[in-house]
Amino acid sequence: HVQLVESGGASVQAGGSLRLSCAASAYAVSVYCMAWYRQAPGNDREGVATTRPIKPGVPGKYYADYADSVKGRFSISRDSATGTMSLEMNNLQPEDTAMYFCVADPAQRPCSWRSAYSDWKFRGQGTQVTVS
Repeated sequence: HVQLVESGGASVQAGGSLRLSCAASAYAVSVYCMAWYRQAPGNDREGVATTRPIKPGVPGKYYADYADSVKGRFSISRDSATGTMSLEMNNLQPEDTAMYFCVADPAQRPCSWRSAYSDWKFRGQGTQVTVS
């Protein structure tokens, strides 16, 4: 079992920035498929960004993919030394207000934010981001 713990959520003004973190294990961060999802009040949970090893199961080089709504503003990254995945969010807008969740899976197919949230093996409890 891999425990995922999100942090970094806060209230910010439009145009501001935040950095969310997802604490996992060094091994998971090295080789698992990982992603961020979010859920705004009254909305379905939606995928935001994915990071996966370019070669499945091989650490070191990673591929990133983003939903159109965040492309160019958000950046996903991982640090296996600290066992942390991050989401850097810039130029935040009120429509980014949501609870943000990190997910991980050793064998998610496809490894994509387009996958259903329920498909992921490990899921965190979330961190709240509010933009006004």
